[in-house]
Amino acid sequence: MTRIAVAATAPFGADILERLAADHDIALLLTRPDKPRGRGRKLAPTPAKEAAERLGIPVAQPPKLDETIEIPADTIVVAAYGLFIPDVLLDRGLWLNVHPSLLPRWRGAAPIERALMAGDTRTGVTIHRTTPELDAGPIAAQEAFEVDPEDDAGAIYARSAEIAARLIGDVLPDPTFAPQPADGASYAEKIAAADRELDLSRPAAQLVNHVRALSPHIGARAVIDGRPLTIWKARDDDGAFVAVEVQPDGGKRMPYDAYLRGLR
Repeated sequence: MTRIAVAATAPFGADILERLAADHDIALLLTRPDKPRGRGRKLAPTPAKEAAERLGIPVAQPPKLDETIEIPADTIVVAAYGLFIPDVLLDRGLWLNVHPSLLPRWRGAAPIERALMAGDTRTGVTIHRTTPELDAGPIAAQEAFEVDPEDDAGAIYARSAEIAARLIGDVLPDPTFAPQPADGASYAEKIAAADRELDLSRPAAQLVNHVRALSPHIGARAVIDGRPLTIWKARDDDGAFVAVEVQPDGGKRMPYDAYLRGLR
């Protein structure tokens, strides 16, 4: 059983942490500090911290990383962590980053969301050495898979986490690296508030892809019949955009048909 540390914060990182813990000795979880959440703005742990505490894994939550950070492992797996890792720490051990895209395509913060928005029919997972340049380190392993037309971001995240844990297990005993291709790089910018807003004048297929990209974790927004809605599922009905599952402001998720009945 290999002794490693994990640096993770978001739900995707928490999923990978749980999968790695089944086969490896996790010496430490590095995660971001607790943040206020919900209407009461009470401090809440990160999803990765919640998983670590459930599994009995020690947790460290420094607000930033510097030379004072002690990590009791020579290999650190990074998965949706979110803090800059300085050279002084990169030089101390092997940092392996999990990136849910086929690098160099979709480097950056939101590779799954941007791939779905773009209508990609194929994506994958890349394990690469963490370097100061964003998602540009040499590749240790990569695996592609097809994107089903019904897949939303949640489905792609789950499939990517399963593949990532398996690839990490393959890489750890004897990691070797190859440079990323020089061509084909693209960037997946972080999802901003404006990215949630649907422009209903766009083609239906593009709008459906946008909804898939933001479900079930963020939610696309649109004003339909004069009322603002979060749209969780939609379909392209012969070129017409049709909402399937929605959530009115202050209400619960429901089928769009049920929402319309409630209006009547």
